[in-house]
Order: sequence, then structure tokens, then C-alpha cells
Amino acid sequence: MKKLLLASSRKTKQIIAASADFASLSIAVLAALLVSNQIISELNIEKVLKLSWIPVFSVFIFYLTGVYNSVVRYIDFSVIYLLSRSIALTLVLNFILKFVFISIQVFIPSLSDNSGSIITLTGWLFGVLMTFFLIIGSRIGAHYFFSASHPGKRVVIYGAGSAGIQLAGALRVSSEMQPVAFIDRDKALHETFLGGIKVLSPEKLEKLVRRNKVDEVLIAIPSASRLILKDLLKEIEDYSVKVRILPGLAELAQGKVLVSELKEVDITDLLGRYEVEANQDLLDRNIKGKTVLITGAGGSIGSEITRQVARNGPNTLIILDSNEYALYEIKNEIESSIPSKNLKAVIASVTNKKRMKEICQNFSVDTIYHAAAYKHVPLVEQNPFEGVSNNILGTKACVESAIESKVETFVFISTDKAVRPTNIMGATKRFAEMILQSYSDDKSLDNVTRMSMVRFGNVLGSSGSAIPLFQSQIKEGGPVTVTDPEVTRYFMSIPEAAELVIQAGAMGKGGDVFLLDMGESVKIADLAKRLINLSGLEVKDKNHHNGDIEIIFTGLRPGEKLYEELLIGDNVSKTEHKQILRAQEEFVEKEEIERLIVELKEAEKNNDVRALKHIFKQVIHGYESEEKIVDVISMQKAETH
Repeated sequence: MKKLLLASSRKTKQIIAASADFASLSIAVLAALLVSNQIISELNIEKVLKLSWIPVFSVFIFYLTGVYNSVVRYIDFSVIYLLSRSIALTLVLNFILKFVFISIQVFIPSLSDNSGSIITLTGWLFGVLMTFFLIIGSRIGAHYFFSASHPGKRVVIYGAGSAGIQLAGALRVSSEMQPVAFIDRDKALHETFLGGIKVLSPEKLEKLVRRNKVDEVLIAIPSASRLILKDLLKEIEDYSVKVRILPGLAELAQGKVLVSELKEVDITDLLGRYEVEANQDLLDRNIKGKTVLITGAGGSIGSEITRQVARNGPNTLIILDSNEYALYEIKNEIESSIPSKNLKAVIASVTNKKRMKEICQNFSVDTIYHAAAYKHVPLVEQNPFEGVSNNILGTKACVESAIESKVETFVFISTDKAVRPTNIMGATKRFAEMILQSYSDDKSLDNVTRMSMVRFGNVLGSSGSAIPLFQSQIKEGGPVTVTDPEVTRYFMSIPEAAELVIQAGAMGKGGDVFLLDMGESVKIADLAKRLINLSGLEVKDKNHHNGDIEIIFTGLRPGEKLYEELLIGDNVSKTEHKQILRAQEEFVEKEEIERLIVELKEAEKNNDVRALKHIFKQVIHGYESEEKIVDVISMQKAETH
């Protein structure tokens, strides 16, 4: 029966609703007669029929006011309000018509005073109450009858403001979820009802989740800062219930709240970093009206720098990468925001100095953001000379091309792993930093290029990083793999990192080492636990044998540190941006760099990893590495001999 009704045409459903209303109104009229002490058998049928115009006229008014345009499955306060208003209008018009018709006796001459008097005032009042009860009650009953086939997930909406109310309305329409309660910190709202949904205090959330078997908590506070959101998530995570978040005000400014806009909790939400407004002058300084070259433009950081540069009005934007597909992807994305004639996509390796110099000179490049690098610690440890080639020799080729082409600004993207490195990747990045420092310091060069480097920690969601791996492992049912229970890392979002890189580069004077404020370091194991809990699952461990997902510790990988640092020494000063610091660090002169590069090339020629590590120990402060060689070629040689 239910399926048949749901499958009926819109017109059929409207006729059924109108017929039901006619029956309800007829019952209300008869009830009014009974309350008026009129026994049906004693009534003249003709007199009763004279009152039949009331339900007919009422249904007609309902039609005109749009009552039958509402879908009972998605009934809400607005529909109840429309019904109430239409019923009130109908009653008023019925009374007006009754007295008008009686007085002028034109339209219904036979309607006499005694027919009107058969219903007393008490009877009329009872009839009115019956009308409201039957008409509105039938809608609510139909709503629950049809909604039972689409119960959806049981959800709690955290935030009873306008966004939360809109979200509740959207959920009703979608039938994907069933709101069981609002949670709000405003005490004035507690124990009240909004759109038929009760508002409760945050203290009752745990009991609500347990008792009502809530599937998800939806946070609908678009005005909440990152710090507030972090506190909310901390409050909820112990309940092992899935959490989704409504986007911020900026993302919702263009349209209404939609269920599709709900997003999964990510690490950015958990970290709750301070949001610092960007300095537009710094963003414009090396970009606006200039020709900008971005190497490694298809990578995680390079692609985000590309997006932000494109938004800040360059005259020409050159995106360069050796990965054809990655370059193709970012090119297609950026073409929608920058004229194609001002966008140049170049396939090239940064190790090819001739190619790099041709690009710089033929396009008259003003600014270079050098993001091309191999950055995955274990992979570079296993392929060390590819790291040397790309990260060291590639950087040297780019720096020399920039100097010889009179490029104004050169910004090198570095890493916290360059500080007292324990791995080859970090060592190559620190060596690359010293190339920039030594070339900036060399007074013999005809150098007008201001070179600087920006050092920061892990970026969230970058290719090869742990967090996307955790999220994938959780979706697959686990286990989640963490290297060590004590390992900590600094984190920053990719957009924030790219924005700060651009601003730091604008402050460079020559040879500057800029450090980005990464906030507090966090335990990777704690992040894994929080992601599991906020996915609606429970960590399986010795205290929770019936948990859902286990965390397995696999041991530190080759070259991996328990913790990272950003500063080698203690010589650091503030800049005009509160999240950017400037460091002065020791380096070797250009002649020494060139001598060591000759040795690096000789070690590469012989695939001598021990010689490579010896070179790094000579020149890189604090460099320590395991004696074990994990280079894939060396290990294969050892196996075959």
C-alpha cells in the first residue's frame, strides 16, 4: 500500500489529500453538532446538508493557499504554519460568508436563521479544535507513515543557530538522515523545540549518543574558529561516533545549507591552528604584474603555490614539472582562472641547466619558486643518488640559471628535515640550502638575484604523507600503521604553507633562512586514535578487546627521526609577519660547495653511498646516519655476490 501511494502521480496524491481533508472537515462539522446537543436522528437531513458547503469551501481555500503543494514526507514547521494559517483563513471566511449570506439571502436564500442556530458557540469552538486536530494530525501521521520507509541515519546536529535549523530542513528533504536532537551551548535554548526537534545541552550528548544509537554528529557552526572547532571535536571524540562538519561561512556565502556540503573531519580540524590573515602587500610584491616560474608545479606544495600565484595577478605564469600528467592536471585547473596566453606549461627537469636558463631568459622571469624535489624519506634513502641529482644538482642548476638571467627573486622550498638530518633526503635539502647561502654571499658574482629559503614541517594531505594513509586504512577496516608510539611531527595545511612561503619570499634580502611557525608538535599515534574515534569507530587495544580498528607500530623507517626541528642554532629574529621568523645559520663558502659537488658526482659515478654519507658528515652540521646501506642497487649487488 505504502509503495503504491509513493509511486502515485502528484495529481493523484493531491486528490487523496483533498478527499481526506473533506472527510476531516465533515467530521468536525458533525462533532460540532453533537456538542451542540443536536442528535443526528432528530435533525432534518436538509438542515445538515445546508452545512455541507463548509468542508467544500474549506478545501477550495486550502487549494488556493497552496496546502496541496506540500509533500507530507518532508513536513516541517513551515508546512504546519501554512496549514494553521489556511485553516484560520477558512474559518474567518466561513463566518463572513455565513452572515453575509443570511443577511442578503441572495446566494443561498434558503439558509435561514434557524439553520445557523443549530450549532451553539461551544459547538463551533469544538469544531474549530477538531478541524486543527484532524487536518494537522493527518499530515503528521502521514509524515511518520511514509518516513518509516526512509528512516535514514540517526544524527545529532551540534549548533541550533540558523545554519543548524537550515541543515535540519535539508535533512528532512533528503531523507538520508533523521535528526533526533540539537546540541547547543546557549542555555536559553535548552529543553526548547526548533522545528519539532529538541535542543539539549552538551552535557547530555554522551547519553544521547548511547541511548539513541546515534550514527553521526553533524557540527553546524560555520562561524566557529579553528580553535573552537578543535575543542568541539575533543569533546565528541571519546564517544566513538562519526563526525561531519558544515563548511565555514565563506564556503556557504553563495548558497543555502546543503547536505552535500557536509565534509569529513580532517586533521586541519583536529589541530585547530590559529588563523592569521595574510598580508596582501607581501603576496603581491613578487607576483603582481610579474613573470613567475614555479618548478615542481604538479606536486603538493608546487600546485598550491601555483593556485595562489594565479590569484594574485601575475603578468605571465610558467609552470614546470617533469611529471607530464601532474603538469597536465594543474594546467587544466589554472586555465579557468588565468588567460591561456599568460599561462605556459613546460615539461622539463630542473637538472637540465641549459633548459632552465633558456626558460628564464626567453620569458624574462622575475620570480622563481623552486618546489621541485624528492621528499619521501624512505624512498630517497633507497635511491640516494636520485635525491642528490634532483635536490642538490637540480637546485644548483636553477640557482645558476637565475643568477645568469638576472632573475629578481629566487625562493627555495626547504624542510624541517634539513635540520640535523638523520636521512639522505634531509641532508640533500640542507646542502641545497647552503648552495643558496654561499651564492648569495659570494661577492665575486654579478648577482642581482635575492635568494631565500623557507623551512617548514609536514603539510597535511601531501602526497606520500601519513594522514591520507591513515584515512585510507580506516576506510578499509584497518589496521592503522604508525612507526613508533613516541614519534611527533609539526603539521600545517598545504594552503597555509604555500601562502606563508610566498609572503616569506617577499621579505628576502639575500641568503635568508625563513622558518614558519608550525605551532605545537603532535604525536602521530594520538592523531591516528582521534581519526578512528571521529570516524565512528573504536580503537582496538588491550583495554578494548572488542574495538574496531587496531593501531600497529611498525618501527622507525630508515633515516626517520622521532621528532623534527626547524632551527639549527639559536640566532633567530622576528619579521613583519608574526608566523614567519628569520634565522642566521652557518654555511660554507662557494668554493667549498663546488669542491664537494665534484666529490658528490664522483660518488654518484661509482654508486658509493658510504662516500656520499662521508661528504655530508664533512659539511652538514649534526648529520648522523645509520651505518646500514639500504640503497636498492647496493643491496641487490650484495645479494648477487
